Amino acid sequence: MTGEAGPRPGVPGGERGATAVADRVVAKIAAQVAREVLGRFTESVRHVPPGRRTPRVNTSVRRAPERNTAGPDGESAAGPRVVLGEARLRITVELGYPSDIGAQCAAVRREVTERLRTLAGMQVSDLAVSVGRLHTVYARHTDRERVR
Repeated sequence: MTGEAGPRPGVPGGERGATAVADRVVAKIAAQVAREVLGRFTESVRHVPPGRRTPRVNTSVRRAPERNTAGPDGESAAGPRVVLGEARLRITVELGYPSDIGAQCAAVRREVTERLRTLAGMQVSDLAVSVGRLHTVYARHTDRERVR
């Protein structure tokens, strides 16, 4: 086993495998990014209980249509940035109140879109951020029972 293998013939671009990104992976990336973004808003984070800080993400991924745009050198005509598919996301977050709800939702929308494009090669066609629950200091009565 000391001999070297000879050069392998190149496989044409159209016969190579394709990269597919699963819905679950896109959802995990989006949830992690949303959690990071919301962590920057300290006035809101301190009101949300620790078990409620993970956003819920519903996603639908559509694979990009196969293109036969390979140039003579094997690179795609679009350049190094290849879109692997299109994602539609719905992210439900729980926020502290009072806080700037619009700024938090806009930051989540912006960062998730950019990071999915960078990390997964996905183009986000539809992204809805909804607030599932607002948490206030006054509503947290964990040590008290309901009085009738």
